[in-house]
Amino acid sequence: MTGKRLPPPLDESALRDMALRHVARFATSRGKLLAYLNRKLRERGWDGERPADPDALADRFVELGYIDDAGYALMKSAALARRGYGARRVDEALRAAGIAEDDRQRAHTQMASDAWSAADHFARRKRLGPYAPQPLDPRQREKAIAAFLRAGHAYALARRWVDAAPGEDLAEDG
Repeated sequence: MTGKRLPPPLDESALRDMALRHVARFATSRGKLLAYLNRKLRERGWDGERPADPDALADRFVELGYIDDAGYALMKSAALARRGYGARRVDEALRAAGIAEDDRQRAHTQMASDAWSAADHFARRKRLGPYAPQPLDPRQREKAIAAFLRAGHAYALARRWVDAAPGEDLAEDG
C-alpha cells in the first residue's frame, strides 16, 4: 500500500521559513499568523532543540514590521466596506483576526465615515431600495432589512435604504 508521505516535523528554521512565506504571500495580522503557525505545529509536530514558540516568532515579525495590525485593520475594513458590509460586521471580522481593541477602534472610526457608501454598495449589489426593479411587499421588506442587519448595518440605515422607492435618489443627510 502506497500512502501519502507525511512532511517532516518542524524545527525553528522550518517554522520561521514557513512564517516568512505566509506573511510574504498574504496580508495578515499577528493573531492570524499565530493561528496558522499553531495549526501547522499540530499537523506536523515539533522536532526542535527548544520548545516551539510561535508567540515569540510573531512578536519578532511585528517588531521587524512584517506584520502591522493597525494597517491590516484599516485595509480589511476598507475592503469589507467596498463589498457593502457595515461597521458591526467589520468589527466581528477584525476581532476574529485577533486585532486589538485600539486598532479596531481606528478602523471603526474609518467605517463610521464610510457607512453610507457601504450601505449604498450593499443595496446596489442586492438590488434593494432605489436599485430594486419594483417596490417590495411587506415580507420581502422584512427579508431585505434582515439582510442589511446581517451585513452589519444599523437598523435605521437599513430601513432608510429598504424603504426607498425604486429609482429614488437618496441623500446621506436626510
